[in-house]
Amino acid sequence: MVEATLQKFGYPTTLVARRRSWAVLCRPQQPTLGSLVLICLEPVQAFGEVSPAAFAELQIVVKELEAALAGFVGYSKMNYLMLMMVDPDVHFHVIPRYEGSRSFGGLSVTDAGWPGPPALAPAAEPDAAELEALVAELRRRWPSADQSSSPTPWPGA
Repeated sequence: MVEATLQKFGYPTTLVARRRSWAVLCRPQQPTLGSLVLICLEPVQAFGEVSPAAFAELQIVVKELEAALAGFVGYSKMNYLMLMMVDPDVHFHVIPRYEGSRSFGGLSVTDAGWPGPPALAPAAEPDAAELEALVAELRRRWPSADQSSSPTPWPGA
């Protein structure tokens, strides 16, 4: 169930942005600073089952998240990992890639896999206050006023 996937990644606390078919959450484990989870809100477990409307909306969400993260971490590349082995709902792990490290508040995160594939472990695990500040900063940088970044009771896209 999509609700279980959302909750696994900290919803509603980690919610950065939400559109009709997609939710963007700050990843509680940060392999690189600004790592996100992009979750399809439709009840599908195969990428090919995503509706045409959700595919169209995905382009908008990707542009928004790339703009927000460009200003936040100045990434060099963006990796979208669709793993779906443990959490079967359609979702991507969005990993901004950069050489060296990036810092926010007291959190400093090195891209341990650069320049190769992303290293998901070890990952920085912000404490509750750091995670709250990180989510607030990402919400602040979100480029679209056309989305809801405030948590709403689930379900209901």
